[in-house]
Amino acid sequence: MLILNSKVDHAHTIYAKLVLPYELRENCRLRTALASGEEVGIFTTRGTVLRNNDLLTGESGNVVQIIAAQEPTYKVSCETPHKLLRCAFHLGNRHTQTQIGDGFIRIAQDSVLKWMLEGLGATVVEECEQFEPESGAYSGSGGGEHDHGGETHSDHEHGHGHAHGPLAPIPVRQKIHRPSDKS
Repeated sequence: MLILNSKVDHAHTIYAKLVLPYELRENCRLRTALASGEEVGIFTTRGTVLRNNDLLTGESGNVVQIIAAQEPTYKVSCETPHKLLRCAFHLGNRHTQTQIGDGFIRIAQDSVLKWMLEGLGATVVEECEQFEPESGAYSGSGGGEHDHGGETHSDHEHGHGHAHGPLAPIPVRQKIHRPSDKS
């Protein structure tokens, strides 16, 4: 079995490509197989999310490129940015994994969420696309893609595949303020 346990920024040769849906790309322990049938074990640090075009290697030195699978998603769009923001708020309130695009939101298909979003005035279109949701404010991965003047580039395309740290400060203690609290 080929064991993959380290991310690398670049490789001269790609041994194989491994197509995985998002649900499997967020597992730090995974046993699967390449298209050739060769078994692969992935062992990454807890909390690691594999992104499209990530490169993994192990003791063998073989490098495997991760490819985000096409999977059932909804593309959510609205007539106004305000309506789209309301949709994003309600999805976030439900801790829904969400991909943010230019003028749209993408989520995994869920009929209850579709009904809610349509009730908020959104247009919800079924599609089969790569799903790359935001990594979250407290994750250490930073998402893997960066916008440079209107073009989006993955870390591997422009060679600085370093982690960017949390997107927001991690609170040591977080007090939840309720309207009934006295100042």
